[in-house]
Amino acid sequence: MIGFTLSVLDQSSVASGRTPGEAIRETLALARHCDALGYRRYWCAEHHNSASHAGAAPEVLMAAIAATTERIRVGSAGIMLPHYSSLKVAEQFRVLEAIAPGRIDLGVGRAPGSDGRTAFALNPNANQAADRFPAQVMEVLGWHGDGLPENHPFRSIIAQPAVETRPEMWILGSSDYGAQVAGYFALPYCFAHFFSDGGGSEQAIAVYRESFQPKPGMPGRLAAPHPALGVHCLVADTEAEAKRLFRSRELWRLKRDRGLYLPLPSVEEAEAHAYNDLELARLERMREAAMVGTPEQVKAKLEALSAAHGGIAEFAVITHCHDAEARRRSYTLLAEVFGLSAGGVTLAAE
Repeated sequence: MIGFTLSVLDQSSVASGRTPGEAIRETLALARHCDALGYRRYWCAEHHNSASHAGAAPEVLMAAIAATTERIRVGSAGIMLPHYSSLKVAEQFRVLEAIAPGRIDLGVGRAPGSDGRTAFALNPNANQAADRFPAQVMEVLGWHGDGLPENHPFRSIIAQPAVETRPEMWILGSSDYGAQVAGYFALPYCFAHFFSDGGGSEQAIAVYRESFQPKPGMPGRLAAPHPALGVHCLVADTEAEAKRLFRSRELWRLKRDRGLYLPLPSVEEAEAHAYNDLELARLERMREAAMVGTPEQVKAKLEALSAAHGGIAEFAVITHCHDAEARRRSYTLLAEVFGLSAGGVTLAAE
């Protein structure tokens, strides 16, 4: 019996030699696959003006996934709240609740998910809006059932459609700031461990626990902290094969660290790259922290990572792999080693 839940985080990564449209369709297929495997949630990321990621509208992807899956929760990881109107986000997710009652997660973040110019194109007031993030969280919660404060100028506005259930709201982040916001509102918190190779994760989870203000009995809030980590995992039948497949992400990450957001290279492209000494040293550090290997090896690494954080409630697993079939296989092997079950949902043919 494991002490944490397994979920999926999908950035709809664009693979070299394939189109962004194919990346979106691969996301839809993988969601159905993970629904059948027994994963708890399937989260869609938000990125803009990026050649690396095709998921620019997670709420649209969520609608398609919710309509074509049976039991898995479907969520955003996340909606970059400063880009948008709180009312619009609240109503979008009410519509999603109508499509899949009781299966919708609203993960929100404060980061731009893009460069500064693109953030400005999305919202000319983006810089000031980021400072309103806690107020926006309060507004979305208000329009999902909490109600707005007496003196709020939009208190009389009723978010539509009227639905019987409310989305489960999450705070997502890669710093202590989001952890504090999540703790204040008694919401679940997910730290983007994959973004920084784990840097700052233990501190952020500790800050979340320390700042948590329990709200037992309050709809949509928690009585105790629910810490989660977004982690990159790649599982294969052999350690050698897992490491070979990981070469794609290694090269992609080196490029990203230089500010280049490019399609995910193939293993062959990665193996053909001429690495300099600095890059080779970076790869060694990356490999030491990587959740890569056989099912048993990755299971042990996740259990150790949970213990290092004082117990993690949930892992949202992201898998960058150029080969779509190998990616599906990775999620299959991970589900099998943890004994996940979908309770009768039919597994798509691999």
